[in-house]
Amino acid sequence: MWTGGAPAMTDSDQFMSNQDSHLTDNPLLDLSGLPRFRQIEPSLVEPALDAVLHQHRLQIQALESQADDAGWESFAEPLQDMEEQLERVWSPVSHLNAVRDSQELRTAVDACLPKISAFQSEVGQNRALYRGYHRIADSRGFAGLSGARRKVVQNALRDFRLAGAELKGSSRERFREIVTELASLANRFEQNLLDATDHWVLDLDETADLAGLPDSVVELAREAASAAGCPGWRFSLQAPFYLPFMMFSEHRRLRRQMYEAYVTRASEVGPDAKRFDSGDLMVEILTRRGEMARLLGFASYAEYALQDRMAGSPQEVSDFLERLTACTRPAAQVEFDELREFASSTHSHDDLQAWDIPYYSEKLKQSRFAFSDEQVRPYFPLPRVLEGLFAVTEKLFGIRAVKAECEHTWHEDVLFFELRDHTGVVRGCFFLDLYARAHKRGGAWMADCIGRRRLADGALQLPAAFLTCNFMPPVGDKPSLLTHDDVVTLFHEFGHGLHHLLTQVDEPAVAGISGVPWDAVELPSQFLENWCWAPEALVAISGHYQTGEALPDDLLDKLRGARNFQCALQMLRQLEFSIFDMAVHGAESLSTAQAIQQTLDTVREKIAVVHTPAWNRFQNSFSHIFAGGYAAGYYSYKWAEVLSADAFSRFEEDGIFDPRCGRDFLQLILESGGVNDPLDNFIAFRGREPSVEALLRHNGLEK
Repeated sequence: MWTGGAPAMTDSDQFMSNQDSHLTDNPLLDLSGLPRFRQIEPSLVEPALDAVLHQHRLQIQALESQADDAGWESFAEPLQDMEEQLERVWSPVSHLNAVRDSQELRTAVDACLPKISAFQSEVGQNRALYRGYHRIADSRGFAGLSGARRKVVQNALRDFRLAGAELKGSSRERFREIVTELASLANRFEQNLLDATDHWVLDLDETADLAGLPDSVVELAREAASAAGCPGWRFSLQAPFYLPFMMFSEHRRLRRQMYEAYVTRASEVGPDAKRFDSGDLMVEILTRRGEMARLLGFASYAEYALQDRMAGSPQEVSDFLERLTACTRPAAQVEFDELREFASSTHSHDDLQAWDIPYYSEKLKQSRFAFSDEQVRPYFPLPRVLEGLFAVTEKLFGIRAVKAECEHTWHEDVLFFELRDHTGVVRGCFFLDLYARAHKRGGAWMADCIGRRRLADGALQLPAAFLTCNFMPPVGDKPSLLTHDDVVTLFHEFGHGLHHLLTQVDEPAVAGISGVPWDAVELPSQFLENWCWAPEALVAISGHYQTGEALPDDLLDKLRGARNFQCALQMLRQLEFSIFDMAVHGAESLSTAQAIQQTLDTVREKIAVVHTPAWNRFQNSFSHIFAGGYAAGYYSYKWAEVLSADAFSRFEEDGIFDPRCGRDFLQLILESGGVNDPLDNFIAFRGREPSVEALLRHNGLEK
């Protein structure tokens, strides 16, 4: 049972003692340890939130009277406590909403989101609190505060301005309304996408229709059909079904069905046309974001969003994306021309459509490298991959992952681990939820469960994290077998987890990933991906699920040889999404879903080399920017990839398990939180400013 970091008496215990007696049994209000997921019922969510918001409003009233005499201990620290308590109460609810969706939980979340947004707007626009932080910043004692506390105050002043604290009258009220509306709109966008993904299925009952599909996918589809009480095989739009179907199915007609259903999710076209349509939601989201930015005097939402980023302006982002596009597009055109020539000359297929590209790309890769992702699946059983991931982490950073018991998880498949340093001291813990299933949001992510902080009595609260993926679950007596892309995804999310869990900063607002500029937050995750390709690491990561045999040298050579296969096409696709993201968050208003589509079409006409059907509605499933934290920030993946590639180049020079390099990365990047400018951290690690050359070299795009 994990109990690390739970002191005898915490601020949360005092918070609990102030609640009405009928609420004290509510598991959401018990902040003395990890969330008690098995006891969290939807009916408990709104009462818990109401209780914490009521208590916080009373505390804020008391603090307002102290604003003119504010100090860290008397003013800023209590506000930090309140912010963390609210996050601790809401974090498990938000997580369950993503991994165990139900109508009852949706109803509870829908009722709570406006209340949270209203409270956050009240705090963000509270001039007395704003004045109190100014008082701390202007005081003689400010210079004597720790660097972390000074950064908390500086960030708070910035965030008050960005929350509309300096607005007056109707503008102030309108800003507050917009914040509340945006939270609800983003939640509805995510719900529509989840419903659209879960609703559509392809049921097959003829063995001939399965031609080309890997045995593991066929067996998974058989189990899905059996669970649904249907004969034959059931394929859904979840990643373990969709991706291999598009890559391997020999039936073009069926590939088109799958493709059309996938790229029209939550839109006005396709097999579920208008049923879960998010077209109007996107317009409303963009309209309100633009209005919010203009209320604060910014020309666009992109300009507003970049106020806390490494990139200084939309123009700097545009210049960065254009430079990468110029390096990438010619190579992408060559790759696509090669694919068309291959499909025509080898398979007599001259009409290459979007639903053909994964299929013929896989054929071309097999032809060129004698390699298929399915060949390596048996060598990447999930238990061995986890064991190897943890071995790499220990060798790099001296940190061990140890399986532990946790009484309260939200699903029987969830795993739980501690992170321990070389002396055995626990640094934090994390939950692993790795398999795709119904009522679980697609994709992969890391989310905070608990943040690190030093409590008033000196005790240390240890961090906890949620790591979530959507891999193929075990089938029959086989463990979950991963593709190498899956392995890369797992390393990526674990990199985020290490960033959150290994911090040595004691102020939660700048500990872990908190306070780190959004365009730097991907650095640790993308950095860790590099070890998925290193032969020295692959020995630990791989092993045949039946024999334990290491990945054969010839297969390893083929895997590494295929690393940059169609790399330019993949990069150009991300650049397309990034440019579209900046465009829709620009100064020009987009008042219809058609205008959003036209913006994407214009971007594609300018840079894309692959034809996309007119009925493709990618934007309706672009939850990164319409429901996640990447609005006017999708470029961050490439921005941070420049940093991560250049950081890894030091390991290439000194040895990929060089202990000094590992120690420096641990201390300067993973442990430092959001206290220092990430560029300063990078320069301290690399000895110079970042260069794009390593990224281009890793992707085979160097001039």
